[in-house]
Order: sequence, then C-alpha cells, then structure tokens
Amino acid sequence: MGVVNVTPDSFSDGGRFLDSRAAIDRANALIEEGAHILDIGAESSRPGAREVPAEEELSRLMPVLEGLRGCPVPISVDTTKPEVMRAAIDAGAAMVNDIRALRAPGALETVAGSAAGVCLMHMQGEPRTMQHEPRYRDVVAEVAAFLAERVAAAESAGIARERIAIDPGFGFGKSVAHNFELLRNLDRFTALGLPVVAGWSRKSTLGAVTGRAAEERLAASLAAALLAVERGARIVRVHDVAATRDALEVLAALDGTR
Repeated sequence: MGVVNVTPDSFSDGGRFLDSRAAIDRANALIEEGAHILDIGAESSRPGAREVPAEEELSRLMPVLEGLRGCPVPISVDTTKPEVMRAAIDAGAAMVNDIRALRAPGALETVAGSAAGVCLMHMQGEPRTMQHEPRYRDVVAEVAAFLAERVAAAESAGIARERIAIDPGFGFGKSVAHNFELLRNLDRFTALGLPVVAGWSRKSTLGAVTGRAAEERLAASLAAALLAVERGARIVRVHDVAATRDALEVLAALDGTR
C-alpha cells in the first residue's frame, strides 16, 4: 500500500504533494514501483495534527481522485469523515482507511451502503494528543478487543467480513514499547481471521531506535515491514514502495513462495 499525502503538514514529506498535480504524479510513480494499493489522505494524522474541516479535506482530495480515475490499482482513502468517505467512494475509491474505525456518526452506515472495503484501525485518544503518555494495562489484549468489537459493529451494520481489514495502529497512541509489543504479538491479530495492515514506514518509533530523522529511516522501515509480514501482516503501508517490494521478494524467496 503506497502512501500519498495530500497535506501541508505530514511528518514524512512535509507538503511535497499538496499540489494535486504533484500528488497524481506521485501516485503514478508508486504504481510504477509496484504498489498494489494507493492510500491517499488529505488530512494529516501525525501526532499533534489539527483537525481539518471536511470542505478543506475534499478540496485537496477530489482533484487527485479525478486525476486517477481509471488507474490500474485500487484506491484507498484515508479519512474519518462520512461526507468525505461518500464523495471518495462516488469518485471511485475502493476502500476507506479510517483511523477511528468508523466511530464517527454515520460512518458505519456510509461504508455499509457502498461496495467499498474498509480498514479499521485502533487509536488511543486523538491525533492532537495521542502521544501524550499513552497508557495500557495490556496493550495487546486491549487493542485486540477493540478491533474485535469494531469488526462486530461493522458486520452488524451490514459490512461483509470479506470487506474488512484491521490495523493495530502502530504509533497512534502508543509508546515505543507498546509498538514493539504489538509487533511481537501480531499473531493475536491475525487470529481474528482478517487481513492485518501494518504501518511502520518512517515512524517516530523507528527514529527512537535508530536516532535518524524521518527521511533517513528507509532501512529501519524495511526491517519493520519484513518483521510484520513474517508475523502475518498481509498489507504493509509504506512510502518507499520499490525498496519494500525488493525486500519482500527476498523474504518470499527464502520462504519458497517465489
């Protein structure tokens, strides 16, 4: 899953693709690199990010979706707002990637009334404050229970199980120790029988381990992606598609699946 941030304040690329033409070019470049899915977001969810009004989010997002009509891979839209979900699906988006796991009023109904897939993610708190001393008694058990509850809510709303993926939400209201505990126990999430999405690319936990800035975390991001896939992740959300594909090809050769 290749990441395209149509935002001025994303932690990883600092507004490089805010212009719709630049975002479309970036999306096409990621397809050339081998992305299976594009994940396009027009509201930053980095720690400390401010909430963006729906109108502003749509003004950033829709020209990009229009410019990618007919692209050869499915498009996922990273949003929490039902009105943005609805417009994106109408414009051809095949998936909603929601860091709030369809908890906004009307979000469940919006996705249920479409044919789109959905990724339900766990987040403790809100982006603005989520990294201010996150606390859990048992991070793995609590995140797994939350995701199981949201899957049940989605199914009850009429979203078929085969349309659902889950994401433990690495870096979303978690400390460095919490993130590695979740990665170490990723089998607890694959046991739910749904595709697991892992988003480690360039994240601050990798910076805490390596001491490197976001743009210097490629090696650490590749290591995290490989570890996640080894532990059962089916989708890795990454900024560096070509390098990640190469690393995964080596893993596949080792496993005899290539």
